[in-house]
Amino acid sequence: MLDEKKKAEIEQWLDINNIQDVEIMVSDFAGISRGKSTPRSKFVAGLNSRDHRLPESLFALTINCDFIGNEFITDMEEDFFLVPDLDTLTVLPWCVTPTACVVCDVVRDNGEPANNSPRQVLRKVLSLYEAKGWQPIVAPEFEFFLLGRQDNIENPPIPPRGRSGKMSLDKGVLSLDALDEFSDLFDDVYKYCEIMGIQVETLTQEAGPAQFEINVYHGEPLNVADQAFYFKRLMKQIAIRHDMFASFMAQPYPDEYGSAMHIHQSILGVADGLNVFADEDGKDTALFHSHIAGLQKYIPDLMPFLAPYANSYLRIGSGMSSPANLHWGRENRSVGLRVPSGGRPGRRIENRIAGADVNPYLAIAGSLLAGYLGMVEGLTPSDALMESAYDLPTHQLPHHFLSSLNNFNKSSVLREILSDEFITTYVDVKEQEYSANFSVLSPWEIRYLLMNV
Repeated sequence: MLDEKKKAEIEQWLDINNIQDVEIMVSDFAGISRGKSTPRSKFVAGLNSRDHRLPESLFALTINCDFIGNEFITDMEEDFFLVPDLDTLTVLPWCVTPTACVVCDVVRDNGEPANNSPRQVLRKVLSLYEAKGWQPIVAPEFEFFLLGRQDNIENPPIPPRGRSGKMSLDKGVLSLDALDEFSDLFDDVYKYCEIMGIQVETLTQEAGPAQFEINVYHGEPLNVADQAFYFKRLMKQIAIRHDMFASFMAQPYPDEYGSAMHIHQSILGVADGLNVFADEDGKDTALFHSHIAGLQKYIPDLMPFLAPYANSYLRIGSGMSSPANLHWGRENRSVGLRVPSGGRPGRRIENRIAGADVNPYLAIAGSLLAGYLGMVEGLTPSDALMESAYDLPTHQLPHHFLSSLNNFNKSSVLREILSDEFITTYVDVKEQEYSANFSVLSPWEIRYLLMNV
């Protein structure tokens, strides 16, 4: 229940920003915003009356908008109740009518959290850290492509046209000229991020045509995941308004560099606020090594969080700045787990496995969960690698989506922590997506099989 003081503060904020409508939303498995838009008065009234609801089938929805059913998701389509997290309340800067949005937690009729909510999955993982007196800190780096608008979206993607009117074919890594070509668009990105409270840092040109990277500032994982959730939607909305598309697909161009969401993670002690990954002399701690070992042991089982589609695996092991395994090393971008240089305050691990196509809540949850398990189990990692890891056969990642999904499904450790309901439903959704994907003939099949075999 919202006390009168807090309710008055919310109404004052709505007044100041002249808000007329509020979008109440949750993240589905794909990381897409789902919810409803409601008039301001109904939003405020619903804060204490449990009037904000969505059917549980929301978490049985595939990327192509099919629904699955199982023992947990039935034809009854029971309502879940949305509990707005008012810390996420912000203005939507692209709406003509003054509109706010807010991310919601999801609970059942008895008040229990909904296991299938990706935000709840992250909350579960964070509760494990809290019980140990640890505070994770994360920072995601988003790579994405800008694409030109085209009449037939089923055609291969094309680069967009920049300010000069020329198609952007520039692949110059860290090219400032490429940034200048799209300066109007990125001016809007920074302006809208400031309005929405999304703390973004560096913007760089990446290796693909019209491929860019934006970093979200490091912070507490739930808050950072909320910002990442908002950012992906914001980026797509701005691109549309500049007559382009923004794609976070892991591998939109088969022969080009893919797009990642690198996750930097470190752990602070709640009692003293110090980084547990290094001692006062800046040397590695046992917890640091165990965290790496946990990532090495458990990421293969958690790959459906980090590579959630068949397309995701076209990027893995491509050799184009994309790792094929879970070796670790210092200042080594060929490994899956990179440790940037720095002293105790900046000691962290960069998980380079996740694609940009992930759900931020699930990717961050999976990466932190793997590290946590390594810490509590006292695991020991392999030796730090001082050479290229691309061609090494050890610590290999799954090469195929179905094999990673099978590992995920069979993990008793993950089922105990994340629940049978979530694991079963997530697997069912992903299997349905895979079937839909491979029920369509690929260009390769049409070109080489149709008339030749």
